[in-house]
Amino acid sequence: MHALFKSLRLADDPDQRREYSRYLALQMGPMIHALMLVGALAYLVAVVASTLVRHSPLPLWLRLAPLVPLLLVTSWTRHVRQPRLLSVLTLLCVLLLEIGINLNGFGDMRGQSVVLPGLLLPVASSVIWLARWDFIAAMLLCALGPLPMLLFGRIDSAQTFQYLVYMTIAIALSTVLRAFMARTLFEQFRLERQLREQANTDGLTGLLLRNRFLELARLALGDIRRRQQPVCVLYLDADHFKPLNDNHGHAAGDAALVALAAVMRRQMRQGDLIGRIGGEEFAMLLPGLDLQQAAARAEQLRLAMHAVQRPDGPLTVSIGVAERNHADEAIETLLVRADQAMRQAKRDGRDRVVSA
Repeated sequence: MHALFKSLRLADDPDQRREYSRYLALQMGPMIHALMLVGALAYLVAVVASTLVRHSPLPLWLRLAPLVPLLLVTSWTRHVRQPRLLSVLTLLCVLLLEIGINLNGFGDMRGQSVVLPGLLLPVASSVIWLARWDFIAAMLLCALGPLPMLLFGRIDSAQTFQYLVYMTIAIALSTVLRAFMARTLFEQFRLERQLREQANTDGLTGLLLRNRFLELARLALGDIRRRQQPVCVLYLDADHFKPLNDNHGHAAGDAALVALAAVMRRQMRQGDLIGRIGGEEFAMLLPGLDLQQAAARAEQLRLAMHAVQRPDGPLTVSIGVAERNHADEAIETLLVRADQAMRQAKRDGRDRVVSA
């Protein structure tokens, strides 16, 4: 059992935990809605069936009353994909079912209404809980839900003992089922995350690929526009890269690119984006910086590159800087202007920064 839960430990990264919670809500939301709908229909069938086989001291409309909010909650979950809200709605569904079980079992001298739903409800709901807290809360609701009938109904000690044994077995079974379900979903989440990272990042440098960089840059520019902040783009190209490959081999060129990417990562702030745009060409999005500030950052980056030693000397780069001229300027236009400035730096002698 310990091995089941051991693999579910996430890194101490709140962003990753939030991502996993959202992933669970998206994956399990439709199943939660379907199980809620089945539960509501099962409760309706149970009320109608009990009316046919025995007399209840409570009127039919009162025993059917939990069905209305139950259907409303079920309908709501069809569109909810917020993890915490989805958990709260699912717990509310279990609470309504427990209330209904109490109403429908009121006056049942045989006690079967206590035992059977008490066994079915925790097992049926075991695989839909998104977190540990809602699973524990649900099991407590399932265990304590029939308590009013146990306390105020005409149920003898043997039936109470039977209920406790059945509920213990049901909760133990539910714990095992949830552990296997949680492990399966976590492994699937981790695999999909790895595949996304491989699809979106360059295998050599670990930086964003061009398409992913453009996608994230578009989102960032929209947010920057709403906050009315400046933003700049750096376009960077390694100098004399073809002679390095020709004279010292592609392994030396790859090593230079890896070192270049490492320097860029050390220079970046939270919120900056770095992408590998071409073979030895890189782009950097700098939110919140105007042209003068971005040019100063580019100069720091250019000087930091000199610490990287290639077989033929220190690594140098040419950098073009462009600031967004208006709120609706696209990332593609920014890159074109920064690229033009970088090419001007190449023409002026390389190893320098030129602003568009």
